[in-house]
Amino acid sequence: MLKGFFNVPNPQNEPVLNYGPRSVERAALQAALDEARAQQIDIPMYIGGKEVRTGKTAQIRPPHDHQHILATFHAGDKSHVAAAIDAALAAKADWENLAWEQRASIFLKAADLLAGPYRAKANAATMLGQSKNAYQAEIDSACELIDFLRFNVHYMSQIYQQQPPISGKGVWNRVEQRPLEGFVFALTPFNFTAIAGNLPSSAAMMGNVVVWKPANTQIYAANVLMQVFREAGLPDGVINLVYVDGPTAGEVIFNHPDFAGIHFTGSTGVFQNIWKTIGNNIHKYKTYPRIVGETGGKDFVLAHPSADADVVSVALLRGAFEYQGQKCSAASRAYVPASLWPAVKQKMQHDMATFKIGPVEDFENFINAVIDEKSFDKLAKYIDEAKADKNVEIVAGGGYDKSKGWFIEPTVIKVNDPYYVTMCEELFGPVLSIYVYDDKKFDEVLDIVDKTSIYALTGAIIAQDRYAIAKATHYLRNAAGNFYINDKPTGAVVGQQPFGGARGSGTNDKAGSMINLLRWVSPRTIKETFDPPKDYRYPFLG
Repeated sequence: MLKGFFNVPNPQNEPVLNYGPRSVERAALQAALDEARAQQIDIPMYIGGKEVRTGKTAQIRPPHDHQHILATFHAGDKSHVAAAIDAALAAKADWENLAWEQRASIFLKAADLLAGPYRAKANAATMLGQSKNAYQAEIDSACELIDFLRFNVHYMSQIYQQQPPISGKGVWNRVEQRPLEGFVFALTPFNFTAIAGNLPSSAAMMGNVVVWKPANTQIYAANVLMQVFREAGLPDGVINLVYVDGPTAGEVIFNHPDFAGIHFTGSTGVFQNIWKTIGNNIHKYKTYPRIVGETGGKDFVLAHPSADADVVSVALLRGAFEYQGQKCSAASRAYVPASLWPAVKQKMQHDMATFKIGPVEDFENFINAVIDEKSFDKLAKYIDEAKADKNVEIVAGGGYDKSKGWFIEPTVIKVNDPYYVTMCEELFGPVLSIYVYDDKKFDEVLDIVDKTSIYALTGAIIAQDRYAIAKATHYLRNAAGNFYINDKPTGAVVGQQPFGGARGSGTNDKAGSMINLLRWVSPRTIKETFDPPKDYRYPFLG
């Protein structure tokens, strides 16, 4: 409820530091990396403000150095999920009745902590726990999360200001934005620390209480985020952080009458099963739960014959191989005209020969490890099958090695069939599939791009011909929730390109926008009449 309006700081995107040699930020990050590697920490769950240790521990190891132990975390069970729900509901009344600007202050302070004293620590945790290089970590765990927090506060203030424009004589109409009735479940992925921080905090910001379950492979950085939230003044029980497997969490949460919504980023299959479970249990809930999810992608780059070959090559290399392709927005399939292919191929092969692969602690490495052995084995299998297929050409890469870390060499596959398996299935790794098409069949390729995948997250058209750009933009309007012209299909910036897709890619509720925050409130319209009628008779009855 709006209890008064205060101007909030006008948000600006957090500047991305470059971590160049001898820079201040590089020295600070190197020190944070050294400190983190020099110790083995013990990570508790956080339930109702208490640090919970079960004694049932699991190890956290860097994906690029799986012999080294960074930390152990305490795994929970159903009792801990239930305790987290109880703690959230116990905190609910005080939290939702807190004036909105008081809630805003907490998250603005969290943003400042991340921008300042926690910046190197959060980036180091993301680098070591998720094998991101310094620049990718800076964009993620520093800049994007800071932007989420600051811009969401701005959007929150705008939401509370929205009121009916007309009240009429003797009447006052107003709208109250209420938190959801119950608790919100935040289920977050491994690949973006910013997403892991945004999913619980955006719901909490709007007055909700949250049970947060991160992916096990992101717990190392999630622990740092929880430290930031607590230091920023987040009250006990508002966000409760638990480490359990998905089925365990789901069995408790999706059967609870106070379940009010889920904020999810992860696989399409998991999200569809969650949706089905919620539907089957709909009679158990006090209210219809909000279901918000961003899921998979099979993201495309379509080059037109008028495109610049260098622009195509760089868009593919950055779009496909930054963070080892472990982005739901990563370029995974590309369509290149035959007239451009020789130049694009030569440029890609030349640049890929300069890629340095190795641990994140060496700042010269552009490519690091994939997240775990399961991902490694899956990608290696697809690469081996491509090598054995006479209709497929390995243009570059194709190697892999897990002796030290889960290293997959960036791999480019040229296919003869636009519906070859790697053109259709989400791989989530540094494997790019390219179909070379006849220049005269651009319209046919538009149709192939639109129909190949169940997903519709991101996509790009690269062209200099404005008619081609206009045609692709219109024809592919349902094929991508975030569409890029003459750029790679990754790198959405909070406040500039709100992120999300439709079809099999999710509910398209656009993280980093007012649209998303509106999902975490339930409006109540209030009409107050100052001089109510005292006779039932209308004038026409006279």
